[in-house]
Amino acid sequence: MAFLKIQFALLRCIIASFCCLFLISCQETGNDIQLDDLFEEEDSRQQVLIPASFTPDSARQLGTKVDSIFKHLHKRKGFNGTVLVTKYDQVIYKGAFGYADFHRKDTLTTKTAFQLASVSKQFTAMAIMILKEQGKLSYEDSVQQYIPDFPYKGITIRQLLTHRSGLPNYTYFSDELWPDRRVPITNGDVLNLMAVHRPRIFYKPNTHFDYSNTGYSLLAAIVDKASGMPFATFLQEQIFAPLEMKNTFTFSKDMAVVTESVATGYTSGRRKRTPDYLDTVLGDKGLYSTVEDLYKWDQALYTQKLVKRETLEEAFRGSRPEKKKDEDYGFGWRIRQLESGDTAVYHGGLWHGFNTYLLRNPKDHSAIIVLSNLTNGSLNYLKDVRRFLYPVQPVITASDNTKHSKAASAQL
Repeated sequence: MAFLKIQFALLRCIIASFCCLFLISCQETGNDIQLDDLFEEEDSRQQVLIPASFTPDSARQLGTKVDSIFKHLHKRKGFNGTVLVTKYDQVIYKGAFGYADFHRKDTLTTKTAFQLASVSKQFTAMAIMILKEQGKLSYEDSVQQYIPDFPYKGITIRQLLTHRSGLPNYTYFSDELWPDRRVPITNGDVLNLMAVHRPRIFYKPNTHFDYSNTGYSLLAAIVDKASGMPFATFLQEQIFAPLEMKNTFTFSKDMAVVTESVATGYTSGRRKRTPDYLDTVLGDKGLYSTVEDLYKWDQALYTQKLVKRETLEEAFRGSRPEKKKDEDYGFGWRIRQLESGDTAVYHGGLWHGFNTYLLRNPKDHSAIIVLSNLTNGSLNYLKDVRRFLYPVQPVITASDNTKHSKAASAQL
């Protein structure tokens, strides 16, 4: 009996592997996102066991259901944007709904670039992790080691990463302190405002979690200092180029020449949202990317292409000992339990007409990537997608186990 069980288990693994290969071969060649050349064996790719139930047919059924959900969101809730959903590392659905520019009626595609808003933070965190592995900084270093005139003592890089610095939000105090909003403000300008005016700190460092755009703008400035190159250049050379994220870049006036298409942001009522003086601050936001490039990013996080696995694992570890909610925070990632009971990492973003969302479930190597250029609240309905992909698991009681045992005995 034991021998038969082993044979059956091996057969299931063979079938699952065949199904995975069949899925890859069945994808449309013209729309494939080729990853084989990016993540080779020496990158020690993290594997996932693919169940025999995940077949080409089941994958198509999942994709069809996801398509119907987003068609409903587009038609009934006004969703305008692009989508990519994966399961067991495979793309089960890609779609684009609406326009990149409502005035010109430019149709969105999955190669259209969107402002990532706070989804940018995970890339800033990765830059810090790369520098840490290169020996150019430590998480316990103080901000003053890189920015000597920084006026707030006792704040470390780790506290910036985990939103435990207590610093005030630059997007608020800059409105009061920046003299001319027609002039773009840089990360260096934010630092100068803090050094001169010393806006009041919210909390003593490391006593509270307080979500801080200022902290991540400071991290970008630290990357400048520690690496000896501009933050944007570091991201391009150390992350985007190695992962062949060819349509990912930082905010600039020449964005349109970098990619096939850049979406225009719109607020509710389809009012065009033009960039303003705050868009030039990087680290907390300011990255543009596509759902296809973000899939490459998602897949890279299952390898050691950028940093070692133990370094990356710390980014997905909670940092809030006093937390009261069902959510924690790592390095640039929110951490929470899904309806299925699985623990996922994710981040959302909202900035100047853009609403973004990236969720990863390491248990089944799945991801939900959604980019929108219309901030009308439609992404609030992504819970329908999550509930479909990660349904609530039934609670098995002691009596259920007893019934199951009796039924099994009766069959024997």
